[in-house]
Amino acid sequence: MGTTRQRKILMVVLGVFLLLLFLGLAALNAFRLSFLSPSTPGGIFFFTAVSFIAFLLFVAVLILLMRNVLKLYADQRSRMLGARLRTRMLGGAMLLSLLPISCMFGFSYLLMNRAIERWFSQPAAQMRDESAHVALDLSRYIEANARSEAEEIAGVITAAGPDASSPFIMQRAMQQHEVTLLGGWAQVYSDNVVISRFRTMGNAPASISTWSPQDTLPDDDANTSPSNAHPLQRQAQGPFDAIALQAVQRRDEPIVTAGGKDYILGSAHTASGLLVVTGAPLPEGMTAHIGELDRAGHQYWTLFRLRRQIRGTYMVLMLMITSLALFVASWLALHLSKQVTRPVEALADAMAAIAQGNYDQRVEATATEELGDLVQSFNTMAEDLETSRRLVEQTTVQVFEANVELESRRRELETMLQTIPNGVVMLDVDRRIRVANRAFSEMLDPGGQRAFIGLLIDEVIPSDAMESVDRLLQRSHRMGSASAETEMHAPSGTLNVAVTAAILESDTAGARTPTGYVLVLENATELLRAQKQSAWKEVARRVAHEIKNPLTPIALSAEQIRRHIVRLGDFLRDREIESPSIATIHRSSEVISSSVESMRSLVDQFSSLAEFPNARPRPADLNTIVENSLSLFAGRLNRVTVVRSLSAGLPLVMADPEAIKRALSNLIDNAAEAMQTSLRREIHIETRRSEQSPGMLELVIADTGPGVTDEMRERLFLPYFSTKQRGTGLGLTIAAKIMADHQGTIRAEGNTPSGARFILELPVASSGESGEHAAAGSAAASEPSSPEVHTA
Repeated sequence: MGTTRQRKILMVVLGVFLLLLFLGLAALNAFRLSFLSPSTPGGIFFFTAVSFIAFLLFVAVLILLMRNVLKLYADQRSRMLGARLRTRMLGGAMLLSLLPISCMFGFSYLLMNRAIERWFSQPAAQMRDESAHVALDLSRYIEANARSEAEEIAGVITAAGPDASSPFIMQRAMQQHEVTLLGGWAQVYSDNVVISRFRTMGNAPASISTWSPQDTLPDDDANTSPSNAHPLQRQAQGPFDAIALQAVQRRDEPIVTAGGKDYILGSAHTASGLLVVTGAPLPEGMTAHIGELDRAGHQYWTLFRLRRQIRGTYMVLMLMITSLALFVASWLALHLSKQVTRPVEALADAMAAIAQGNYDQRVEATATEELGDLVQSFNTMAEDLETSRRLVEQTTVQVFEANVELESRRRELETMLQTIPNGVVMLDVDRRIRVANRAFSEMLDPGGQRAFIGLLIDEVIPSDAMESVDRLLQRSHRMGSASAETEMHAPSGTLNVAVTAAILESDTAGARTPTGYVLVLENATELLRAQKQSAWKEVARRVAHEIKNPLTPIALSAEQIRRHIVRLGDFLRDREIESPSIATIHRSSEVISSSVESMRSLVDQFSSLAEFPNARPRPADLNTIVENSLSLFAGRLNRVTVVRSLSAGLPLVMADPEAIKRALSNLIDNAAEAMQTSLRREIHIETRRSEQSPGMLELVIADTGPGVTDEMRERLFLPYFSTKQRGTGLGLTIAAKIMADHQGTIRAEGNTPSGARFILELPVASSGESGEHAAAGSAAASEPSSPEVHTA
């Protein structure tokens, strides 16, 4: 506030000072005031300095004006608030003031031109020329009289005849013309020496001057300047006699000055060669008047010569006054516009600050009348907003605390939802997925490549299971929730899923409105498989029990028959009796014994399924287990090539070596039998780290047989399912049970280009458990990492 007021006062003082300065300069040039016309060097320097300061102030004012205009232009380009209003007010003020100022400037210009034309008009020039001619004619008239007197005196001397050289004759002749000389003088020269004189000064000092007035005024294009000397130009000085003789001999109408008077000379020669010189005095004060006339003419001529510069000077002065008037108009326009725009800008800035949350912002700009009321109303509104903000902040804190609690509960629910092993998905009323937990994603997209949020449930669940899901969703409208079991072909295989659907409803005005659904998918595949295995185990136990009872007497009876037939055969051979029945009975007893052994083996396998011993996992080297398993088949695999790729440096696994060896032996035997009809018979055995499960090791057995279909892959590990004609269907079931006891997995995949691949995953032993088996680990690390080929 203080700075703005000081700037206003400073601008007003500068404007008043500049106006007074221009008025003083105008008075100095227009009225030619004596006290404003310096004649001393100090005064000239002072007025020059004042003029220079005035010029600098004028330039400063123009710079300020241009700065304001450029700033206004920049503000308008940047679309600042109030720039257009200031521009329009400035333009309006300039337009309103330009017409009268232009008229004033034009009128002043015409008036100045007319005044200059009058000052340098032709009558004034003629008066100056005529006065100069009058002075010149008077001097020539006096010269003619002086020459006439000299001729008459010379005639009198010549008429004296032989006595012409007599001083008496010459003196008398000059005295006779005393009256006509009008106070002048006369003297006679002979051989440049004065031999007679009348009223002369003799050797008194004298000087010669020439008459040189300007006859006419030069034209405007004249490049010469008149001399500033006196119109009687002094040419020489010396004794009077010598100066008079010298002046007579000149041809430029000289004037001789002696004794304080000016004389115009005239001369004539006598018949005897004497020179008569007369001097006619000029009227007293004539030379002074002629000098004044000449100086006045010189000044007039100077002004006439500089009339264009005078016109230009006044033109510059009028332009400066016009510029000052335009500046005052523009400054007033800018000042008035700021009186309007500054409160508006302050209001806009305050509104922007309030929009950014600074509710304690207030407008302190000075405004008058309606704008002042507007500023006061704005400040009142800001106070109300600040009060409201405090209330809102208090409410926001309460809402924030409630939201934090809700968010905490939501995270707990989300954590619970993500940790539930069953797949849970929430749908909206259009059956689009809103929420899906990790188990649901792993069930339908094991690789995690798809984003289910926003998709229709029909696009996610396979079509074979979608019919059951659709029925459950419809039943949930009637019953609130519904459950059913269905089979679903997922990317990971065929799954037996227990599906539960529940409807979500909101109570609005006593009416229930559906808002969505919740689906729970429970993977019951392993449960069903375990139930089937348990059922088959019970069947196997009972069948084995029932079969074992008659097998023993049958086997004993067959053995007794065989022994008796052997003894009977020996008896008959001793008596050389041939009996084909003996051989038939012997063969039949052997068939019975063989069949009993087969039945006993089948019963033993049933018993193994029903009462398989529990595995006892311990830290073991997987490569050693593989080598021990392959040693059982040394030389027994008919034209089958075994390719080993055992990775070195693998950690120990938690495994029962004997159980894993039985499972691996089953897989190798199945692979060898499956390749009986293949042209290329190779078994690839590989050990490696699992890429999907960092804490697991993989054992891969791949063959080049016919492979397995998708339907077969789903039933491979069920009891009594076999692709072999004479298989029991228990080998892969036993292998799957062994892997389950080891907390591992077994799965079947297709091999490239043909065949099947069985992948066994075993958990890695912890560092504490494997410490005592470091020696076994070192031995495993020494195995070559390159594949080893073994042909059996």
